[in-house]
Amino acid sequence: MKIQSLIAAASVVLFAALSAQAQGTFQNLNFEQADPVIVVGSPYYPYEVTAASALPYWTVTIDGVQQSQITENDPSLGATWVMVVGPGDAFGYAPIDGNYSVLLQGIVPGSTASISQTGLIPTGTQSLLFEAQPGIGPMDVLIGSQVVPFAAVGSGANYTLYGANISAWAGDTEELTFSALGGSYNNWNVDDISFSPTSVPEPSIVALTAIGGLLFGTRKWFAGRR
Repeated sequence: MKIQSLIAAASVVLFAALSAQAQGTFQNLNFEQADPVIVVGSPYYPYEVTAASALPYWTVTIDGVQQSQITENDPSLGATWVMVVGPGDAFGYAPIDGNYSVLLQGIVPGSTASISQTGLIPTGTQSLLFEAQPGIGPMDVLIGSQVVPFAAVGSGANYTLYGANISAWAGDTEELTFSALGGSYNNWNVDDISFSPTSVPEPSIVALTAIGGLLFGTRKWFAGRR
């Protein structure tokens, strides 16, 4: 096995172990508490589900407007949207880890697809970590109203591990938001969000060790119902 692959694999294990701590008052950061309730009578039956059941503890917004319904395993083709990725294959998308992850679809230019949750960031937190299959455009991570830069710090078989320095908010109660920005099928599949007491490497170190080689990877195009 190439040394770069060994380094990447070791980094993923290391960050996972270091982030296995109390997550403050945040809940369902791995989205495994999903229990999607189908919206009977929906034109997208049986794929449309209530947002509260599919993403408990999270608030779903499209262009800042809270949504009461999303879909499960039924991605949008032409509208900015949020979908819970459940068991099975959803037009080429599958959960990154476990049974569920979340697809943020920033499709229409100028629009945003977001999930947010307010909670206590654990005292001693240095970094925010999350796994993702990146889109072909940007995603913002925000603490409160502040956009927090993030970078690839590792990779797994089917995802890139990203990290952001959020030490300035350790011990604070803040809103955490993930927001895919509208573009041409800018779809971010996100999973396993965690707070870590360890600082993330500087981007230059990441580059030198060849970690995060999937940063510029793109997701394949797919067919949808919307």
